[in-house]
This record gives sequence, C-alpha cells and structure tokens, in this order.
Amino acid sequence: MPDKAQKIGWIGMGRMGFPMAERLLKAGYDVSIWNRTRAKAEPLAKSGGKIADKPSDLAGVDVLFAIVSTGADLEEVYFGPNGVGAANKVPPIFVDCSTIAVEESAAIRKQLGERGAEFICCPVSGNAKVINSGKLSAVASGPEAAFRVVEPMIKVFAPRGVSYVGEGELARICKIAHNVMLGVVIENLIEITLLTNKMGVPRHAFLAFLNNSVMGSMFTAYKSPALVNLDWTTTFTPELLRKDLDLGLELAREMDVPMPVTAATREMLQAHFGAATLQADPDAYLAKDFAALMETMALAAGMKLKSEDKKVPTGVEG
Repeated sequence: MPDKAQKIGWIGMGRMGFPMAERLLKAGYDVSIWNRTRAKAEPLAKSGGKIADKPSDLAGVDVLFAIVSTGADLEEVYFGPNGVGAANKVPPIFVDCSTIAVEESAAIRKQLGERGAEFICCPVSGNAKVINSGKLSAVASGPEAAFRVVEPMIKVFAPRGVSYVGEGELARICKIAHNVMLGVVIENLIEITLLTNKMGVPRHAFLAFLNNSVMGSMFTAYKSPALVNLDWTTTFTPELLRKDLDLGLELAREMDVPMPVTAATREMLQAHFGAATLQADPDAYLAKDFAALMETMALAAGMKLKSEDKKVPTGVEG
C-alpha cells in the first residue's frame, strides 16, 4: 500500500504541474507547493495544498517533485539563493519530471548526491487533457530502490504506467526520443492533412478516417480538433519543441546515428519562427500551440485555411 503519510513537495504549476499535483492531493497525499507565480498555486489550497513562500521551505519533505521548463530553471530552484539546497537539510529523494538535457541532469545528480540525496528522472508523456482523463504515462531512471519508494506516487498522476529503464539519465534519453517523434509526427500529420485538404477532402473527414485506422493514435486524435478548427490553444510551444529536436539531434551526432527525417522536421519548424515575424505580435504568436505550424506549412502550399467549425472528438474526453 502507498505510504500517504510521506510529505511531498511540488515545484512547478504550469500546464502540466498543476493537474499532476492536484491528482496527488485528491489521492490523499500531503503536498506542499511552490511556484514562481504564487497565484497559480493558490487554487490548490482548496484541495489541501500547502503553499510555500520559497523553494527552501520544501527542504523538509520526504519526496520533492519538480516540473519546470529548462535545466537552468531546475538548477535555480534546487541550488539558487532561495533554492531547496539552501537549507541545512534536503529531501532524501528528488523526482524531476521536466525535459532537460542529459548533461544538465547528470550535473544535477552529482550535486544532489554530494548532499546525500537521490535523484529520479521521471519525464511524462501527455498534456493537461491527458492528465485529467487519467491517461498520462511516464518513464523513470535512477537508483532503483529510490524509484520503488516513489513509484506509487508517480502512478497517481501517470496511471497508464511508469516504465523504469535503468540507472542514471536513461529516462531523459527516452523522453527526448519521445519528443523527437512528436515533432516528426505532427509535421507529417500536417503534411498529409494539407495534401488531402487541397485536393478537396474536408480536414475533419480525413482525420476521422485516419484516427479510426491502424495509423491512428492517442496523439493524432487529440491534435485533430486543433487541425480542423485552427484552435491553437497552447499545450506545448514551438520553442519547447525546437529545444527537444535540438537535444535529439545533438545526441544523434554524439552517437553517430543518422536522423535525416528529424533534421528536416527541425528546419520546417524553424521556418515557422521566420513566418511568425510577419504576425502583428510575433512573440504572442509563438506562445501559441506548436500545431500552429500548420499555418506556416499552408502558406508554403499556397493555401488559405479556415476553421471547419466541427465538433471533433479528442479521444481523451474525461
């Protein structure tokens, strides 16, 4: 049985962190929360969350989870002036669900080890809708004994399962590979949707066929409403996708693994950044969902897209 008497700390209340921490609270865990913007964490106080003033206030928890945007962000909340490591003691187990570089993760592991703490890498697969529908999954690496302690906690927010893949930073490599595939799949999904659309097939009809076929997946289904209705509500930004493609290509160069399809995808995504400069507010446009790449690719195809205003199932309805 899970030990719900253990005190959990949580850092990061973004699109993913909030619903993940919320599931732990609803499962009955004692969770203390810190977020750079306090107001984003405060709604969880209604569910029993304890809102901390600074990361160092979480030094006394048994397990500290984090999910932030970059390795630099993680370094700051762990080892910065008000970081968890600024206190006299640190949590015995740190679990990081962010997507960061392998080298950054290894350096953080070394620093935590010097403080007597164990470090579990635990990136996840999905978005907020996937979390809320109970379909999130995860991959983990690090000391196996420490992983077994936190495994029941991880399964609360990742009920589809968490795969333990070994020691060190192996989970980071798995998540980078996962996100490389995400980029390649969205690129090709947009390509074929535009091709069929330009030849007269409504986007909703083509994607319904595809999602019901052997080629359909949870991902193609939950991105379909965006591609049909041009709804670029953010789940993952182009900037974060570009970062992950670069991480994947860097690893491939180090290991002498050719990845020509990934390289082509990365350059098409780069074109989206260039096209964004034509927008009235380029920064705001690039803060939209990565699927907005469809507009850049439509421009290259000589197409002007309009929303089809169709109700399209996501496959992750609650």
